[in-house]
Parts: sequence; structure tokens; C-alpha cells
Amino acid sequence: MAYYYAKKRNREVTKYWNQKVLKAFNEFDEKVFEPGKLDVKTKELCAVAATYITRCPYCIEAHAKRAIAAGATKEELAEVIAVAAALNAGASMAHMNFALEAGDDESEYLKDDE
Repeated sequence: MAYYYAKKRNREVTKYWNQKVLKAFNEFDEKVFEPGKLDVKTKELCAVAATYITRCPYCIEAHAKRAIAAGATKEELAEVIAVAAALNAGASMAHMNFALEAGDDESEYLKDDE
């Protein structure tokens, strides 16, 4: 199966952004990943899990590399990916009532549309 996203990002497209906004985002991102109550490795492992939920392949690769550089192991990466998978699946399970209760009380739905 071919990789869906182009492996190389075209960073030239950032010229269309408001440069002050782009600079502010980059500064915010840098600050978030500075050591604080959590160390950089832990923050990057959290980011790996989050990127699996947001499904950004560029972010997955970047944060995985940063996590490894901060001392994370492949086993730790696999574990946070499993956490992300469980949370993603859990969201589907938690919201099952929206589909499974659809049409159960048509009169209530019709009143909302009037």
C-alpha cells in the first residue's frame, strides 16, 4: 500500500500565513514542550498518543523522533500508541447511543425541528 501523504512537507506554503500568527504558534509550541512538571520525554510520549488520535502522519513521525531523542524506547512508543487506540475505540463505544437510539422517539425529534 502506498503511503497516503507526501513524505516531504512543502514548508514554503507558510508564506501564505499571517507571519505573526505563525511565529506565535511556534513560540507556544516550543514553550509547551519545555521541561516543567513533566519532563520532555513524557510530554513527547503524550504527543505521540495525541497525534495518533488526530491522525497527523507528520506529527506522528516528528514526535516519535523527539520522544526517542528524549530517551523513550520503542516499547514505550508502542505502549502509548496502544493507549491512543484504546481511547479512540472508547470514544466510539461511549457514543453508541447516538446511533442505537436513533428513531426511538420520533415525536421528540420532530418537535425539535419545528
